[in-house]
Amino acid sequence: MTGPGSGLAAHEENVFAAFGLPGEPGTEAFWASARTPASAPAGNGDWLTLFLWRGSPARIGFESWSPPIPLRRWADSDCWYAEVRMPARLRVTYQLLVGDAAYADPFNPAGAGGDRSIATTPDAPAQPHWPALGADDVLPLPRTRLRWAGERLGGRRTVRIHPAGGGGPVVLLLDGDDWLHLHPAMTAFDSAVAAGEMPPVTLVFLPAKDRQAEFGCRPELWEGVRDELLPLVAESGVPADVDRLVVAGQSLGGLSAMYAALEFPDLVSRVALQSASFWWAPGAMDLADPLGGPVGGAIAARLRRNPDLSGLRCAFDVGEHETRMLPHCELAEDLTQQAGATVRVSRSASDHDRAGWRHALLRDVAWALH
Repeated sequence: MTGPGSGLAAHEENVFAAFGLPGEPGTEAFWASARTPASAPAGNGDWLTLFLWRGSPARIGFESWSPPIPLRRWADSDCWYAEVRMPARLRVTYQLLVGDAAYADPFNPAGAGGDRSIATTPDAPAQPHWPALGADDVLPLPRTRLRWAGERLGGRRTVRIHPAGGGGPVVLLLDGDDWLHLHPAMTAFDSAVAAGEMPPVTLVFLPAKDRQAEFGCRPELWEGVRDELLPLVAESGVPADVDRLVVAGQSLGGLSAMYAALEFPDLVSRVALQSASFWWAPGAMDLADPLGGPVGGAIAARLRRNPDLSGLRCAFDVGEHETRMLPHCELAEDLTQQAGATVRVSRSASDHDRAGWRHALLRDVAWALH
């Protein structure tokens, strides 16, 4: 990163111009043309990316990949900026942090909910079917919603259902509220179905009330899905093939989906996992370094018991920048394939971030249905 110093005006105007932002920083003309993040090559395949904020001191808070980065002020103007060196192929969610408040980037048309934005290096692969939505855009919600009392899990929750392309096999989206309110999965699946890239499906958005409790390797969630939720879906009036089920989960949700495939094979035989938390083992979350335990955690230990997974289709994806997650995921991938499952392995241009996994979600659900 560079910042103010001697020879400020000439230096900084050249810096901003290099990102396609001519004019004097802080003027109305400058702000009228401001669009960020903006990236320029930084050598060795990296990118130097410019972020802007107008008005007051701020930091950039990243969902993953980097600790917060402070912005610096240009002269005595209302222009605050940071040049951030990013690696090749990175898509990351971020916020502008001002005091105790968090905001989406007003100069970035690509958002994730009302207070998050998405930065993408120019070499990151495209994500077809996912529209760019700003902070003020309201995501569409499925018309059908169920009230699931959840006797196995306890508590009530609202589950929404959407028949993409008229409906078909059930796709159970764990962390469903994120795919409703932060990332427009309903729109993306509709687009993928319309493009012929997957068959019609029925999306079931399952929200989590307590991720750590529900997505650990426990049977209650999957007993509830089998005995309570899927019968409700079948009775909802929405076309849904509950006998053909794909479970899609990310992080702890991916761990839970894999656990279900191992312990409930008659229920779950198709899974799409993005950056599953295969470091997890009982008590790991209480450690100072949860990822520092045995590679592959509880799932690898279970896979070493030589289960017959010949009936399982399992798609694994993990962010290529998740250096500490990769050994855990790689071992789970290898052991799953050795157990006879049909396996697909890929890497997304991200760290631990839904913004980077979105294309894998669509692609791998479609693959799991083959």
